[in-house]
Amino acid sequence: MTEDNFAIQNKRLYEQLLKLTAGDYQAFLYDCDGTLADNMQAHKDTYVKVAAGQGITIDPAIVDEFAGLPIPAVVVEINKRYGSSFDPEAFERSKSELFYHEFISETKPVQFVVDHLVAHAGKVRIGVVSGGSRKMIQKTLEVLQIDHLVEVLVCAGDTGKGKPFPDPFLLAAEKLGVAPEHCLVFEDGVPGVQAAEAAGMQWIRVDQV
Repeated sequence: MTEDNFAIQNKRLYEQLLKLTAGDYQAFLYDCDGTLADNMQAHKDTYVKVAAGQGITIDPAIVDEFAGLPIPAVVVEINKRYGSSFDPEAFERSKSELFYHEFISETKPVQFVVDHLVAHAGKVRIGVVSGGSRKMIQKTLEVLQIDHLVEVLVCAGDTGKGKPFPDPFLLAAEKLGVAPEHCLVFEDGVPGVQAAEAAGMQWIRVDQV
């Protein structure tokens, strides 16, 4: 896609997102990976590389299938699918280190979603709710140059249960002082949508705009 075509497509998607988000919302809660950050291929590559280092070849599509789940939960699903015995926490540490040192600096924005966040910062409350580690998500937001606009960051380990449970979104709403029914969630995966619905929040799948 040429630069001009990309700009035209981004403008169209941004305008469509604006229409979808019109309403009496007091807070926008964005997922990070795959929603604000165009880094899902890099995440899939790191899953594959860590698994291969222990002799297991996995189909990266499984990462799409369980997008939005915390890394250890995805590893549990990998173990079920492939009969492997990865330790979820050890796998998470290896994957996170690999991603942080080899891939994170190459993160690109999902431009129309980042533009939407930037345009609404200061007008509605802004939170990022992710199943990733705080270190990873904070760095990703810095690479995208929007970290200073995010008022609340809820990451893996901040709640006893992660997506698809409502706990992370409810915590973000509580920290922002906004009732769940006045929050709008931006997601790119089924677990995140399930979490938003369970929290009593409206949602948008940005990958389906």
